[in-house]
Amino acid sequence: MTCTFTYPGYYITKVFWTKRSVIKGEQIPDLSEDPEYRQRLQYLGDQQQNCTVRLSHVTLKDEDKYYCSFITDQYKRIHYPGVTLTVTDLQVESPERVTEGDSVNLRCKSSCALTDRATFIWYRNSQPLTERRDRNNELLLQSVRREDSGRYSCAVDGHTHISPAVQINVMYPPVNPVIYISPFGVIVEGDSVTLNCISDSNPPAEISWIKGGTIVGSGRIYSISKISSDDSGEYKCKSINEHGEKYSAVNLNVIYPPKSVSVVISPCGVIVEGDSVTLNCISDSNPPAEISWFKGGTIVGSGRIYNISKISSDDSGEYKCKSIHNYGEKYSDAVTLNVMCELMMVQ
Repeated sequence: MTCTFTYPGYYITKVFWTKRSVIKGEQIPDLSEDPEYRQRLQYLGDQQQNCTVRLSHVTLKDEDKYYCSFITDQYKRIHYPGVTLTVTDLQVESPERVTEGDSVNLRCKSSCALTDRATFIWYRNSQPLTERRDRNNELLLQSVRREDSGRYSCAVDGHTHISPAVQINVMYPPVNPVIYISPFGVIVEGDSVTLNCISDSNPPAEISWIKGGTIVGSGRIYSISKISSDDSGEYKCKSINEHGEKYSAVNLNVIYPPKSVSVVISPCGVIVEGDSVTLNCISDSNPPAEISWFKGGTIVGSGRIYNISKISSDDSGEYKCKSIHNYGEKYSDAVTLNVMCELMMVQ
């Protein structure tokens, strides 16, 4: 924008450019001091008789009327009528919201007159869509996929100017979430365990954790410190956004040593010589424990059930069972078998 001037009889202290939309009353801002113009406005004249400027990287926002302004030793003055700057541009028109499966129509809009033979070139993420060189100014994306997300721009073939890019952000429901367990492998009672639900969706999904129909937590991470046998079971993560929901499940198998070991005697009550007696070792453990039977300090059998057929007085005594696996062992309390002798009547 060119400006030449002479001011005989006055001392000019400053020459600068301003524009209509920033003038407020007596305030005449210098565009070279405006952050939006500071790097783009270059003075080419000597600012004594020539105040020509170059404005680079022009956009539609720069459309306005520009004036060369003066400050002398006596007054300020704006030089009218000024210069009207009209900007032509290419712009991509797109829908505000795009959901997976939609048909999306992008339109390359130009404010300048184009010939009927004009051919448009489309770009995604600055790479030309070589399969799309349309004579009309529209790009149709049928049954849009999440992979179609990106920054779209257009150009007129034979011209170097490319439109500003618009972002196409394809919304979609959660894909099958995946649960990762840490630590991986055997989980022993007392360990700290973390469940991590990874879910791909747009917008990001809300995550809930469910055990046995009850919500036990929320958020991508669910942590259990000092896990116990009561925490064993199936855990589900529910991934949900406005477009749908998905579930994923894992089973936590908590290993724990034998506990609550006890002996049940059958039949219950008085045991008479000749009876058949069964001792049952009840043991809670994971994995199931191996069972050994002791009378006094001597091993007399193995397995959960210990049978004595036709019991005799020699079988009287204290019995206990031992429950053991790789993660621990436990003895039951001792039980006493008191075998009664049957008295025979002699006539």
